[in-house]
Amino acid sequence: MVKDTESSAITTTKKVKRILIAQAQPEGSKSPYTEIAKKYDIQIDYCPFIIIEGVIAKDFRKQKIDITSFSAVIFTSRHAIDHFFRVCDEMKISVSQDTKYFCVSEAVALYLQKFILYRKRKVFYGADGTNKSLFEVMNKHKENEKFIYPCSPSFDSEITNWLKNNNCGYATPVLYCIKSNNIKKELASKYDIVCVFTPAGVKALLENSTIFKLKKMRLAFFGVNTFKAAEDAGLELHIKAPMPQTPGMASALEKYLQPLYANKK
Repeated sequence: MVKDTESSAITTTKKVKRILIAQAQPEGSKSPYTEIAKKYDIQIDYCPFIIIEGVIAKDFRKQKIDITSFSAVIFTSRHAIDHFFRVCDEMKISVSQDTKYFCVSEAVALYLQKFILYRKRKVFYGADGTNKSLFEVMNKHKENEKFIYPCSPSFDSEITNWLKNNNCGYATPVLYCIKSNNIKKELASKYDIVCVFTPAGVKALLENSTIFKLKKMRLAFFGVNTFKAAEDAGLELHIKAPMPQTPGMASALEKYLQPLYANKK
């Protein structure tokens, strides 16, 4: 079992000069990371750890899945939302206004506002970002819904097993593929903190570095499934979000940095 190392020497004594965010750089200048960089005089760089490649409509047709025959959609990421509606648009599929959406977290659910008229009566999400809380919500509707779970080839088998065990009608259309980005150069640049947001990001981290090198860094992870991937890989969880007082990665970094710079003038 990997320990949560918030009390280790490296996390309590060494100040932070450089942070790497495993995402594309935010647009505009109002990012909370920008405020952190200014406040603590820290260099923050951005680099996506994963590359998302969408499945084209021609290849989707080969899966012989009729999206319109499903009454509910399961979303576990923003990528899934992007590519679900992309394929619908490319194939001129009209998604029913009565369709229900079951999301693994509130953040994923709110992202739906880019594509639909957001109404709580048809958008549901787990309380804490775990599959368990998602299943608790789905359990109330499973008798009347037929589920479609847009995913990548490495889909979450815990979700499909739950659907099978509960005798739910479902399909798992592969709408996008996830590949690790080449980040060897970035990881060799001696960042003090590396922030990772997905299990695929953890995979990319491991494919581009070694456990020995990673143990010299402070690692920040977002999301329960990402925590598990990191723990399974033997990595230390120095910073975790969301937590009760730190709902986002930026707030988790802020909480972590405050005591390190408490005596800074």
